[in-house]
Amino acid sequence: MAHTAVAKKQSEPKMSRALVRQETIAGYLFLLPSLIFFIGFVIYPMVMCIFTSFFDSSMNRADVFIGLQNYVELFHDSVFLGALRNTLIIVVVSVPITCIFSLWVASAIVNMPPWATSLFRVIFYLPVVTGSVAVTVVWKWMFNNYYGIFNYLGKSMGLLDQNINWLGDTRYALACIILILLTTSVGQPIVLYVSALGNVDQSLVEAAEVDGATKLQAFWKIKWPQIMPTTLYILVITTINSFQCFALIQLLTSGGPNHSTDTIMYYIYYTAFKLYRYGYGNAMGVILAIMIAVLSAVQFKVTRSD
Repeated sequence: MAHTAVAKKQSEPKMSRALVRQETIAGYLFLLPSLIFFIGFVIYPMVMCIFTSFFDSSMNRADVFIGLQNYVELFHDSVFLGALRNTLIIVVVSVPITCIFSLWVASAIVNMPPWATSLFRVIFYLPVVTGSVAVTVVWKWMFNNYYGIFNYLGKSMGLLDQNINWLGDTRYALACIILILLTTSVGQPIVLYVSALGNVDQSLVEAAEVDGATKLQAFWKIKWPQIMPTTLYILVITTINSFQCFALIQLLTSGGPNHSTDTIMYYIYYTAFKLYRYGYGNAMGVILAIMIAVLSAVQFKVTRSD
């Protein structure tokens, strides 16, 4: 009997390992279609982007290895430096405003009756689900220098003496792009913040208010730490979306006037698909990816330290 019990105990781990192995194989088989898609359409293009950035690559001839020459040329290219500056301006302006405005709106509507909260969420989220082309066409009409609503209201209220070519003037074009980007960026953060604020432990807030804490103190000491994971997610996705601003530029200004609204994403498109300099465009893509990765890492570090 003792020998049988020992043999049974020895056989159990083997059966357990076999079961784990079968479950692992089954799991990877279920994962395989998505894994193939991810490797084929994400990993492979990323590797080829980095690889091709070291070549003088174009459609009309064989690739020529040139080492780091594309990267050296980038930082002597005045158009790229201008696009880099515009991209950083968009990120620095739009990301904080989007997060602060979204948190303010969410704080204002989260305690409203459910129907009112849902109504405001729908209103703010509509530009997100509406096609970017349709939204851009409406904004292009509003900014039109002949019959646009901004010129009409400005002249009607005595704020403008004459029509302004908003999208054709280097003084206003980038600001107009940022304004449109803000209106299409706040919908998702507002929805996320409403959900996060709704999950805050209200008993802690009420206890703090009973102890004499102001609403600002209760928010900063109790609510803010609890919504920090949501804030980190919003910061990261808003930063990435701001760095990758392309559709608005392509549909409204095509980088003009005089490259004043060029962004890195648009200049990558222009270089690769208009000038057919794929290696040079891929070098810009690598620089953009590094910038996004570094800034995202900084955001993770700062929010975790808080």
